[in-house]
Amino acid sequence: MIRYEIWGRSLSFLLLLATISLQFISGLGDDSLPAKNGTRTETPSSSKNKTGQTVLFVLLGIGCAAAVGFFLFKYWQKKKREEQHARLLKLFEEDDELEVELGLRD
Repeated sequence: MIRYEIWGRSLSFLLLLATISLQFISGLGDDSLPAKNGTRTETPSSSKNKTGQTVLFVLLGIGCAAAVGFFLFKYWQKKKREEQHARLLKLFEEDDELEVELGLRD
């Protein structure tokens, strides 16, 4: 029962993404009609197409920037963790010279 609910949710989410992407794809076509003198004129539908294309590119750019930022943050976290681990190991490593100087060991 639980597997079906998860499958149904993921299937409905996938269907939602597919319908949204199809809306953008239909907005990317060039439907401008040629005028009588051979030049193309802007129709309201082609204006919508350019708007849809612009929105798509902006969303893709934001998504890519967010993904790059996320991976850079994870990389920074990993480096910071390694640095802290090295400090911790250095703090607890045995220093024979220090013990001899303090007279704790001969």
